[in-house]
Amino acid sequence: MSDTPEDDPRLDPRIRAIASTWPQDPPRDVASRDELLAETSTPEGRRSIAAEVAFLGDADNEEVAPSAGLRIERREISAPGGHYLNLAIFRPDTSESLPCVYFMHGGAMAALSCFYPNYRAWGKILAGKGVVVVMVDFRNAVVPSSVPDVAPFPAGLDDCLTGLTWVHEHANELGVDVSRVVVAGESGGGNLTLATGLSLLRSGRLHLVAGLYALCPYINGSWPDERYPSSREFNGYALELHTNRGAMGYGIEAFNDANPLAWPNFATVDELRGLPPTVISVNECDPLRDEGIDFFRRLLAADVRARGRVVLATTHAAELYPSLCPEISHSTAHDLVDFATRAT
Repeated sequence: MSDTPEDDPRLDPRIRAIASTWPQDPPRDVASRDELLAETSTPEGRRSIAAEVAFLGDADNEEVAPSAGLRIERREISAPGGHYLNLAIFRPDTSESLPCVYFMHGGAMAALSCFYPNYRAWGKILAGKGVVVVMVDFRNAVVPSSVPDVAPFPAGLDDCLTGLTWVHEHANELGVDVSRVVVAGESGGGNLTLATGLSLLRSGRLHLVAGLYALCPYINGSWPDERYPSSREFNGYALELHTNRGAMGYGIEAFNDANPLAWPNFATVDELRGLPPTVISVNECDPLRDEGIDFFRRLLAADVRARGRVVLATTHAAELYPSLCPEISHSTAHDLVDFATRAT
């Protein structure tokens, strides 16, 4: 329909207006994870990370995400193996026991941090609608989050499970209703959301979650994929997928083994059977759109109480940039909070 996202009439004009800032040069393939790690330590790699943080700098503002009436804190918790995790916690300033949204940030399981401005704004938006929000800064695979360690799969997933267990152990202190804890995340965090559910299902601990809410989940591991036309049509719309960096950074062995805990799109219908109620939310103009829709249909085939939604006129994870299209962010936040509130 359009040669460039700047001219695509399907996109919200506010998104089209920033499309020229997206990277223009497709990233090249890499030979190993070590090559990716070396890249991030170069001056150019550090500048790229700094530019990304700067781009997010205006995302957290009081007009879009007010902090009045909220309690916001940062916790450091111990994790198996001797390392630690940081948690960002947001909750209404009340003594009432509330549902909890346990959230994993995006970044292809390789980068970003829940302490970036856009995630702080997202946490305030969710908490302002009446839930406790706990965000976990797990070990990224390539670029450190707020913890210094980086490690491939299954480190990030293990950290997400550790943080979830901690929330249950400290539910009284946090004011969390343990019967209404839902796991959520966007992009790489959507991968970890579904992987957390699959891991809990395998280990017989599904009682820890009442539902899963995956936004634009990054779950296939290899692109383009002829099964998913969006992986070609929208490649370069805020996200460049035609490279092996995702699987290489997270651990090529897990991808080659078709491990659904690393890449949930490998999960069969039988492996999905028994998951709790799940929402798959995708963006209309996202290269990941079709794999998310396909996964939703597989959930239905597995008799999971699943619901799908498509956020029109948006690119990948647009809701997680609340200063860009605030009413779109708030609409998705309302849906997620309603899901958590009704979860049983």
